[in-house]
Amino acid sequence: MSTVKSRREQYSQATRAALLDAAARRFAEHGFAGTALEDVAADINATRGAVYHHFANKTALFEAVFDQLESQVVERSAAAAAEADNPWAAAFAALDTFLDDCCDPAYGKIVWQEAPLALGWHRWRECEEKFAYGLVENLVGALMEAGYIERQPLETTTRITFGMLMATGLALSEAAVEDKPRLKAEYAAAIGRLMYGLRVQAS
Repeated sequence: MSTVKSRREQYSQATRAALLDAAARRFAEHGFAGTALEDVAADINATRGAVYHHFANKTALFEAVFDQLESQVVERSAAAAAEADNPWAAAFAALDTFLDDCCDPAYGKIVWQEAPLALGWHRWRECEEKFAYGLVENLVGALMEAGYIERQPLETTTRITFGMLMATGLALSEAAVEDKPRLKAEYAAAIGRLMYGLRVQAS
């Protein structure tokens, strides 16, 4: 029985993963409104019932896709930061990775353009904070602890930084493909100048 159960669980997990991949492609290409559950199911030769077995509705499927994308981006950004030699370099390594991901058409379309419509503004903000806010807070806190930037209220500084990154992500997602590299460099430079303004001044 345990072997049968294990195989069923493996099949169920594989089906869920395939549905997420198919849904991500659909949402990126057609948007939330233009994606039907029947089409997602058909893409992996499954039934609509298979979709409902894993997800209550299209919004739940979209949120699962969103969660997967954001988890991957946060993991990549955190990994880039962990490779750096000091907190300052870590913050900018994470930033560079984040901006790279924001230039990805699928990520930009789903997370920055479609998510506020599919999930609603408040739920989208909640989901964004669930994934990215903690990493931003950790990086900003590390800069303060190490003496790179002036000590100030951590939550206030984190929220300002977080809002700046959200605005940057949206702008990059809306940019034409040929403009993304230039805009990425411009936003990175602007954020860098703002962060330098917070640095501890030598007495």
